[in-house]
Amino acid sequence: MSAAAAGRLIGVGTGPGDPELLTVKAVRALGAADVVAFFAKAGRNGNGRAVVEGLLKPGLVELPLYYPVTTEIDKDEAAYKRLITDFYNASAEAIAAHLEAGRTVAVLSEGDPLFYGSYMHLHVRLAGRYPVEVIPGITAMSGCWSLAGLPLVQGDDVLSVLPGTMGEGELQRRLSDTQAAVIMKVGRNLPKIRRALAAAGRLDAAVYVERGTMKNAAMVALGDKPDDEAPYFSLVLVPGWKDRPGSEERA
Repeated sequence: MSAAAAGRLIGVGTGPGDPELLTVKAVRALGAADVVAFFAKAGRNGNGRAVVEGLLKPGLVELPLYYPVTTEIDKDEAAYKRLITDFYNASAEAIAAHLEAGRTVAVLSEGDPLFYGSYMHLHVRLAGRYPVEVIPGITAMSGCWSLAGLPLVQGDDVLSVLPGTMGEGELQRRLSDTQAAVIMKVGRNLPKIRRALAAAGRLDAAVYVERGTMKNAAMVALGDKPDDEAPYFSLVLVPGWKDRPGSEERA
């Protein structure tokens, strides 16, 4: 099928969780879509789908994409890589079938589609074959530092975005070599993250935020957070701007 006759793929950033943080462009894209696809754990609708509840037009086709595995197998194991690769391949072809039929497919992506978003795995498989548009969304980290009212960087400060899944030694090294940091993918990595922050001398400034901008959002100084497992929608903020007004009182 020619590009002119094919449908259009739209990666739609749904933001950090608050439906009011959807962009006007994202809402318009949903109104124009024939199909809405979304990633979710089996048996659930996922947060991206929950954010757009009430915004989908009647008769719209919904295409849930259920992960075959989440945390049951370590991400570095060959079995995990095979399962997840097969899943993204099959998901891309399911969407391609709608695109071949001339339909506009909106793929919901929590936060921003091209920032740790599952959408990007579809994008790299389909962007060269069909017309594609990506609508950016407010990232989880932006939503969380706004909720916390916590300035992260200014001037020449360096901000590092670090996955909590990385090795403890490497995490500590990078925390020691940056003015500010956002640590994503906390989950069961919370104890390791705490140790790395303490070893880097950054624990006292760290703030833990979970479900930022959602109805059940919570935040606390990481030093006061029990060393248990954090939910999927959680991250740790380590602010820079050490000489900001009022920082002496918090030191």
